[in-house]
Amino acid sequence: MNPHVSVITLGVRDLPRAKQFYGEGLGWPVEQDYPVWVSFKMGEGSSTVGLHPWEALAGDAGVPADGDGFRGITLSYIVRSDERVAEVLAEAERAGATIVKPAEQSQWGGASGFFADPDGYLWKVASGAGDAPFAE
Repeated sequence: MNPHVSVITLGVRDLPRAKQFYGEGLGWPVEQDYPVWVSFKMGEGSSTVGLHPWEALAGDAGVPADGDGFRGITLSYIVRSDERVAEVLAEAERAGATIVKPAEQSQWGGASGFFADPDGYLWKVASGAGDAPFAE
């Protein structure tokens, strides 16, 4: 198996709210928009992010839908400067995110912080990888 992730699908409690957060709030371009599926094309070299109703996604996986709390996963958004970390966190908060951990200096020398989207998915915003091709 080649090391590649084609789509990251998030189970969401309110699909229109999640679509608005990512699409209008964060400005991500919608790739597909169906009654029970919305996806965003993230750009060259990045996976697609998809949204699917929570219950339906759990059913698709054959697991109970009643889980909550920490999900054992975070998504990362890498930027080129410490200042951009704070800017991205502010953009996410204006779009409806909750700041879980404000921007602060990290042990590796860059800065990082976390926000939670409306369904509680944790996004880490971090600097320190300025030469990485995927850094914004």
